[in-house]
Amino acid sequence: MLELFQYTFFQNAVLGAFLTSIACGIVGTYVVTRRLVFISGGITHASFGGLGLGVFLGINPIISGLVFAILSALGVEWMSKKQGVREDSAIAVFWALGMAIGVIFIFLTPGFAPNLSTFLFGNILIISQTDLLLNAILVILLLLFFGFFFYQILFIAFDSEFARSLQMPVRFIEYGMMFFIAVTIVLASRMIGIILLISLLTVPQITASLFTCGFKKIIYLSIGIGFTGCITGLLLSAQLNVPSGAFIIFVLVLIYLACKLLVTITKKKSRERASVS
Repeated sequence: MLELFQYTFFQNAVLGAFLTSIACGIVGTYVVTRRLVFISGGITHASFGGLGLGVFLGINPIISGLVFAILSALGVEWMSKKQGVREDSAIAVFWALGMAIGVIFIFLTPGFAPNLSTFLFGNILIISQTDLLLNAILVILLLLFFGFFFYQILFIAFDSEFARSLQMPVRFIEYGMMFFIAVTIVLASRMIGIILLISLLTVPQITASLFTCGFKKIIYLSIGIGFTGCITGLLLSAQLNVPSGAFIIFVLVLIYLACKLLVTITKKKSRERASVS
């Protein structure tokens, strides 16, 4: 198994898993705390329209997918905040529109689009140097954004109305985070896939929340749990010859269940000791 680390493609996969774990750990903590999981799912599926358009036009699907995802994220925010449309309704519109556009352009594309399946189900082993560069840029921008606005993001994540009463730049932070959510989703889709990506933004976070309630601690733990799940799933999928994206999510869910069981047993023993004393 260790022989795999000698290959460049596997080294790229490990580095890609590390960068994606950082981005999803940071963004996913905001998503879970702010209860934006449904929005993230909408953006994820809306980006499929951009992927289909990119394949049809013969351009990099990542670029067209990014454009669709960012426009969808900002569109949901604009419709729900400015046009009086319920947030779940706005999400449904972009969700359905993106999927419909993607299916139409895939149908119109001559021949078969083999690379599109990697965005649907993920294949971390085909991560390129360009993917790594884009993910590295995303991580740097995220770290800078959170470094400058961490406490504002923290307040807004828990209570945006209270943050607004304190004259914080709520609108700027909200639109900025929607932008980062969209970019993270598209760049991570190559590794996990559109269908399974939402799990990487939520499972490590809810696992981390079993051990701590601190926003910053959840971010750190989520990154560690996400990276552990990615590497374990990657190695096992290579040995079992199964899709890496699906197996990474499977491992993350197993980690959550194991941690949940551990916490439950620990609490039960603590209560028993307390009752005895």
